[in-house]
Amino acid sequence: MVETELKELLVKIQNRKCEEQIVEVKAAHKGCPEKLYDTLSSFSNQDSGGTLVFGLDEKQNFAKVGVYDPQDLQKRVMEYGEQMTPVVRPVFTVYAEEEKVFVSAEIPPVDITERPCFKTAKGRLQGSYIRVGDADKPMTEYEVYSYEAFRKKYRDDIREVAGASLETLDPTKLEDYLLRKKKNRPHLETVPTEQLYELTGVMKNGKVTLSAVMLFGYYPQAFFPQLSVIATCVPSTEMGILDETGQRFTDSRRIEGTLPEMLEGSLAFIRTNMRTATTIDPKTGARRDTPQYPMDAVREVVLNALVHRDYSIHTEGMPIQLTMYADRLEISNPGGLYGRLTVDQLGHIQPDTRNPVMVTAMEVLEQTENRYSGIPRIRHAMAELSLPEPVFSDRRGTFIVTLYNQREPIRHERKESAEVTQQDTAYDPKGLLAFCQNPKTRKEVIEYLNIPSAQYALHKYLDPLVKCGAIRLTIPEKPKSPKQKYVTIAGKDRG
Repeated sequence: MVETELKELLVKIQNRKCEEQIVEVKAAHKGCPEKLYDTLSSFSNQDSGGTLVFGLDEKQNFAKVGVYDPQDLQKRVMEYGEQMTPVVRPVFTVYAEEEKVFVSAEIPPVDITERPCFKTAKGRLQGSYIRVGDADKPMTEYEVYSYEAFRKKYRDDIREVAGASLETLDPTKLEDYLLRKKKNRPHLETVPTEQLYELTGVMKNGKVTLSAVMLFGYYPQAFFPQLSVIATCVPSTEMGILDETGQRFTDSRRIEGTLPEMLEGSLAFIRTNMRTATTIDPKTGARRDTPQYPMDAVREVVLNALVHRDYSIHTEGMPIQLTMYADRLEISNPGGLYGRLTVDQLGHIQPDTRNPVMVTAMEVLEQTENRYSGIPRIRHAMAELSLPEPVFSDRRGTFIVTLYNQREPIRHERKESAEVTQQDTAYDPKGLLAFCQNPKTRKEVIEYLNIPSAQYALHKYLDPLVKCGAIRLTIPEKPKSPKQKYVTIAGKDRG
C-alpha cells in the first residue's frame, strides 16, 4: 500500500462508518493498542489477509485522531507479530495529514499448510482466531482440527470403526464392489482377499473402515446414528411459520442406509415434495412438465454432500441437513471447503479431495464420475430451466448449497403497453386485492382469509402483495402499529 491508497482507505472508512472483513481500525493516539494478537491471528488465517489502520477512533465516529508515535507504533506491532506462530511480518505504510500521522499494517495470509496462526503463549487451541464480519472470534476446536487434518493429510474416511467386522457388511454389496474394482485391473486378480481389503480401503490394520461401513454396511447408523440425512419440507420461506393446518413441516424424514441408499432416499424425498408446473402447447396440444428443480443438479448437490462431508470424530454427530423451503432448496453438510479451494474456484480448478477412498469407491459403483464436472453441471442445469445461479456458501465448518426455484415472470406483449404492471404478476389467489379496495385492519384480513394459522395466512398471502407494491400500509413508518391498515394501490399508481 502506498500513501495515496492509505489516504483513500481513511476516507472510505469514514464514509462507511464501519470496519470490514479485511479492515480493523485502532485509535492509537494515546499509545499502542493492547491485545492485537486476535486480529493478527484472524487476518493471517484468511486467504485475503487484512489491514490494521491506526489513527481513527471508532468511539468518536471514526474521527481522525492520528497516532502517538509512528516509529514506536511500528516497532511494537512488529513485537506482537514475533509472538505469533508462525511469526507475522506486517507491511507498514505511514501517511501524514494536517499534523496528524496515520499508519497501516498489512497482514499477509499464512499459507494454509501453516495455519492456524496463533499466539504462541496461548497455544494452538486457545490462541487461534478467525475473522467473522468485523469481529475476531476464537476458533472452535473443529476449526483448528480442520487445518491440521489437511496439513497432516488425515484419512478419516478409512479410520477404523470400533465394533465393526466383516459380519456387519453385506457380502453381496462387498463382492459386487470387489468384482468391479478388479475389472480392467488384472494385477488385482491374484491378490489374496485379505490383502485386497487393505488395498481398497475396506480394512485398515485388519479392522473394518468407516468407508466400508458407509458403503457396504447392513445398517451403518448402528455405528454412526447421526451420519444420515435429515430431510424437511417447510411450508414457507423460513423456519417456524406454520401452514394452514398449524403444522411446522409438511414432511420430515430421517434418511438412513449406505451412501447410495441415502442418495436415492434424498432424491425420492425431493421428488415427492417438489411441485411440477404443467403447460399445454395451444398449437400442438403437447404437454410439458417443468420441475421446480432440475433433478440432475439436485443429484449432484446431494452426492457432493454425502461424499465430501467431514467424517472425522468432530462431526460424526452432525447429520446432513436437506431443507425444502417455498422458494429454495438448501443442503448443508458438516465440513467446509477442504484444503486450498475457495468458493470462487468451485468448478474451475481441480480440488483437494477430503475422502479419496470413498469418492473412488462411489466412482467404481457408478454413482459418480469423479471428473470434477459436478459443479459446472449444477450451474448449467439451473440455467437450462431459467433458474437463478446456485449459491455456494462456506460458513465456519459448514458447506451450504442453495438452489432457488423462482423464475423471472414471463412478460407478454400487449397492445396497450409492452410493460407488464405489478398487478399482472401479483400472486393473489385469495382475492385480497379486491377485498382491500377499502383499507382493512390486520384482524379483518385474518378473518377474511379464514385460515387457522394467522401467521401463515399473513406471510403466505398478504406479505407478498405488500412487497410487490400491490398493497400498501397506511402507516408505513410504523409497520407494527395497532392502527395499521392495508389498502390496494390502483394499477396506474404503482411504481
